[in-house]
Amino acid sequence: MASTISHHVHFSQASLAPPAKPRLDVGLRRTFSTFLGISGFCPDVGATADSQGGIFQFIPPTVTAANGTVVTFRFIGAPGNHTVTQSTFNAPCDPVDGGFDSGWVAIPNADAIADEVPEFNLTITNDQAPIWFYCKQLTGRHCQQGMVGAINPPASGNTYEAFRTNAASVDRDSGQDQGGLVGIGASASAAVGPLPSGVQLVAPTETATSPPDPTASDGAPDPSTTADAAAGVVVPSLLVMVASLLGLAVV
Repeated sequence: MASTISHHVHFSQASLAPPAKPRLDVGLRRTFSTFLGISGFCPDVGATADSQGGIFQFIPPTVTAANGTVVTFRFIGAPGNHTVTQSTFNAPCDPVDGGFDSGWVAIPNADAIADEVPEFNLTITNDQAPIWFYCKQLTGRHCQQGMVGAINPPASGNTYEAFRTNAASVDRDSGQDQGGLVGIGASASAAVGPLPSGVQLVAPTETATSPPDPTASDGAPDPSTTADAAAGVVVPSLLVMVASLLGLAVV
């Protein structure tokens, strides 16, 4: 006599839900963007205390980039308060008139940028002339300590090494005038972003403004002067489209 075996299958709410898409995290997004040609180079702004060469540096300090290339500066120094400010070879620690300026990006600790890193995207518009830049933080004199960099520096004559030597010889405070998004030979279309909780930005404008008090909290900008609505980094539509095809959720 055959027996009837009854099977009871229980489905939880979670098992009925569609599987979550794997996340395209910050690091993978950066690699993916470079692969698509969206971003050419990604120098880091600032460094950690155990980094070779100290905390006051751009890594790498020089890049070679053709017209149309996007150079993405990633503010990873934590804690830190840095700028990417355009200067000249002969005046490495002074902002050049009409130059680009990221504004002040103050990061309180590493936890603040654990998931998202503030970025400043510069598009190269003239690759026939070197583009010099520095950090204008006064406390610790970042520029004089070697926090300078160059895009398309020459291999001889006015080299990056000579530029850094010029900066080290400056025996006064760095220039503090605020620049804008549009520079000489390179320009940004948006302010630094994204801005995770705790990160402060004094965004650049097209006209010079008074800088934040650099003597307060290691030059951290006063919260009352912090831009209320700084522009975030918009993930390019091409990245979204390809990520969708691969079944990835862009975050």
